[in-house]
Amino acid sequence: MALKATIFKTELQITDLDRDYYQAHTLTLARHPSETDERMMVRLLAFARHASGTLAFTRGLSTAEEPDVWQHNPAGDLELWIELGQPDEKRIRKACSLARQVCIYCYSGHSAALWWERLAGRLDKLHNLTVINLPPPAGQALAGLAQRSMQLQCTIQDGQLWLGDADRMVEINPEIWQQALPSS
Repeated sequence: MALKATIFKTELQITDLDRDYYQAHTLTLARHPSETDERMMVRLLAFARHASGTLAFTRGLSTAEEPDVWQHNPAGDLELWIELGQPDEKRIRKACSLARQVCIYCYSGHSAALWWERLAGRLDKLHNLTVINLPPPAGQALAGLAQRSMQLQCTIQDGQLWLGDADRMVEINPEIWQQALPSS
């Protein structure tokens, strides 16, 4: 018998001073049996950083054709493709051809640095690609916030993020390895 996803309910209050975005989101996250708490919380962090009324989680790890998070415009065009981890070059190029903007969140420390060292020179011409690295202590601290029912607050200012609950606050200083060019 196949293992089922574990469901996490989240009330997420976002104060994004960089984008003047202030909203509360009620979210349901399905954590695939092979997904760690750290990865799930990085997905939630990526959602908070790009939050909008049309941003949505996908079916995730169980569907290879979809990213972890995406956003479509009212016409159905793919605006934003958010991927976690260390996707291969072919997948990145495909995403960049399908979406107006692509954002990859790396969170696995030294192996992420080696992955980026290998691919950076081959991806620098992809002008709609942003690659963000989350230092390992941040990912591990985010995993400590994971609970089946969460009430979280996220503040974003000057590129820094703070995500926490009533008891703990995690500060994240993402490293931008590649920044997409502004779209017109």
